[in-house]
Amino acid sequence: MEPQRRPGGRSARVREAVLDATAAELAEHGYLDLNMEAVAQRAGVHKTTVYRRWRGPAGLVADALERAVEQPWPIPDTGTLRGDLRALTALLHSGFDDPESAPLATAFVIAGMHDPQAATALREFYQARHRDAAVIIDRAIARGELEPTVNRTEIIRTAVAPVFHRLFITHEPVTTEDLRRAADAATALAHLSLEV
Repeated sequence: MEPQRRPGGRSARVREAVLDATAAELAEHGYLDLNMEAVAQRAGVHKTTVYRRWRGPAGLVADALERAVEQPWPIPDTGTLRGDLRALTALLHSGFDDPESAPLATAFVIAGMHDPQAATALREFYQARHRDAAVIIDRAIARGELEPTVNRTEIIRTAVAPVFHRLFITHEPVTTEDLRRAADAATALAHLSLEV
């Protein structure tokens, strides 16, 4: 379903209440057990409102991810490319390791594995995050650490991809050394000063 325009007033308040309820239900029950009626009850709205606007669980997830894109996040600024990329991989891992944030973050990824609409929203969410994090590369270029020809978003992807692989493909523990190794590999690639 195409996301609707965001009007103000009551409609905006309903959207916020429903998306807050969606996040809470995802955190408690996961995507596979996300229930539209439970979301409506938690949000304090009639279930027909939720079904009419979001159609199903994937619509709720897609809109929740769209809202999440708008929320700022602390992009590291340590003063060096290596330090920033190491801090970035640690930040990513903490989101999936923290008892409060991990259930929701994991539910979003699981949703993307099960539904095309959720997958599209998840892809757009991470594309936006990668674009935001590319400021790390811009700073390194400004400091003279890198040539301006490097592909900013691919360097970010190179740093974070091994973390996702361990978390969701091989289900291996992610150690501090793993995070550093991923960041250092991205740093080495960036220093090749090639289009990647």
